[in-house]
Formats: sequence, C-alpha cells, structure tokens
Amino acid sequence: MILALCRWHQSRRAGLVLLAGLLGAAPVLAKEASPPVMAAQGTVQAAFAPWDDIESLIVGQLDSAHRQVLVQAYLLTSRPITDALVAARKRGVDVRVLMDGGQLDKNSTERLRQLRAAGIPVWLETDYRNAHNKVIVIDATLASATVITGSFNFTWSAQHKNAENILVLGKNPSLAARYAANWQRHRQDAEVAP
Repeated sequence: MILALCRWHQSRRAGLVLLAGLLGAAPVLAKEASPPVMAAQGTVQAAFAPWDDIESLIVGQLDSAHRQVLVQAYLLTSRPITDALVAARKRGVDVRVLMDGGQLDKNSTERLRQLRAAGIPVWLETDYRNAHNKVIVIDATLASATVITGSFNFTWSAQHKNAENILVLGKNPSLAARYAANWQRHRQDAEVAP
C-alpha cells in the first residue's frame, strides 16, 4: 500500500511538472520532507578552538589525502591550510575549492591567487547572501573517506580569537558521498574565479 502511494505521489509530481511546462510556467518542486538518514559509522573527532589546534588538525587530514579534496569555504585566509592544499595538489591530489564570492578581501584574494598559481581550480559562489559552508571532503570514494565540518572558518582568527568547533568524520564513504554531491551541486551554480 505504501509503495503504491509513493508511486502515485511520484507520478502526480511528474504530471504537475509536465502540466507546468505545457502552460509555460516554471515548475515548482517541493523540497524533500526530510534528508536521508544514514547509519552511524567510522570515527568522530571533535575539536574546539581556541583550546584545540584545529588548524593543525585540518592540515594533518589534508596531508593524508590520496585522491581528492573538495573545499567549501566561507572564508579562506589561513596560510597553513592553503599551503596544505597546494602541497596536496603537488602530490597529485585533485584539489577543488569553492569560496564565498562576497568574502574576498586582501587576505582571501592572496590565498585565491596562491591556489590558482598552483593549478587548483577555484569557483566563487555568488547566488547566496552567504555561502556559509565550512566543509572539506577528503577522498569521498575511498574507505578512508573523511568529512570535516563545523563553525570553524579557515582563518587565523578562527583559531586564535574565536570560539569555534569542528567535527572530523572519518571512514564514512556514504556521508562523504552526500557532501561531495552537495559540493558538486554548489559548483554548478558558481563562477570560475579570475
């Protein structure tokens, strides 16, 4: 019964999209009621600035990347984190960065130039008032897949002047795949950085 109801809902939704298209209107699709629930797995490491050295924790994770690093940064002015991204690229890791286009200032523009000079593609998100994500996805397709996320901006101030937190969620490929898909969705709407 539930399966039949789901199929009816999907066909009704498809019909509404088709009808909207025939009428020349843009289809309005409802957001999903709730995101998928995933089983907990892997490792979890929590850190809190200014007491824990989050910047070094992130650099250590970047140093262990084998295939790919995807970054979503509201702010990226940290030299050690930028240097670790460049070092990963030099090791042959596919490094890609999304940055909030509205947050470019002297320091973040300098980091942007450093990334671009190393051959790292950078896109600027401009469709949002704030592209406020602070996410790093490392090796999403490997068993060691890691997601780093929390309030911590990738800046000196986040480490030394702010109260911040971060989670390092390791060995969780399904979670990393979901974050990587979200990264890709944002990249499609972003502009290539100059």
